[in-house]
Amino acid sequence: MNTVWKKRIADVISLVIGLGLFLSPCPAGFSAESPMNWNAWLSGIMIAALGVAALAVFAEWQEWLTLAAGVWVAVSPWVLQFSSNPTVTPLHVIAGILVAAVAAVRLWYMQQSSPRVTV
Repeated sequence: MNTVWKKRIADVISLVIGLGLFLSPCPAGFSAESPMNWNAWLSGIMIAALGVAALAVFAEWQEWLTLAAGVWVAVSPWVLQFSSNPTVTPLHVIAGILVAAVAAVRLWYMQQSSPRVTV
């Protein structure tokens, strides 16, 4: 596999999860105009946009924002008080954990491979 794609697979994964989160209100049957819908739409758009931006031009700040967005998606059912929904809560928690984990691994690899100055 090409080295460039090995480095970008995390961004592709985030993009796919973001798009899936954005599209999830339709098949999951969320009620219209609810905090669950808006959270899925806005968080999905943000995660997908960060994935596209990272694919275009990589910067460390994109991974930090993706990590923060993943954490937000994972805790949002409790913050926005829709954690009692048995369909939506696991969807948000799993998507958020996956996005945060992928971003954290990417940041960890970036820190491991960054040039170090030795004296």
